[in-house]
Amino acid sequence: MSMIGQSISIGELARRADCKPETVRYYERIGLLRDATRTGGGQRRYGDDAVRRLTFIRHARDFGFSVESVRELLAMSDQPDMPCQEVDAIATHHLKQVESRLQRLSALREELQRMVTQCAGGKVESCRIIEVISDHQLCITENSHGGAHDLG
Repeated sequence: MSMIGQSISIGELARRADCKPETVRYYERIGLLRDATRTGGGQRRYGDDAVRRLTFIRHARDFGFSVESVRELLAMSDQPDMPCQEVDAIATHHLKQVESRLQRLSALREELQRMVTQCAGGKVESCRIIEVISDHQLCITENSHGGAHDLG
């Protein structure tokens, strides 16, 4: 590959994509970002395509897409003439997951608000918050809030 158009360093690429150089190396290592060209001294050099691709990756991750979904979306974006049904399917699936997490978070918020409201502020031995956390059956809707470990 020619060095023409491959003029920015890893630090500059990271700055343009609002991330750290370690993130760039990670995305290269897992194959989301193509390996950089190297100078004679071994420094990575990137061009505009890498900036666009890394920005896409970062933005997709900000939307909460999994690494595997980002990989699929990138593969599809590399084929601009293909129909976008598969892209739509990935986004629709992700939207359903987000909506489900929002419902669980809302239920979790309500349960936490209820616990805090019911706490009389006395001693720990009679603390409603400790009592509810200790006994899941005291929750209004036992399975609706799932738990923080089920939200990601």
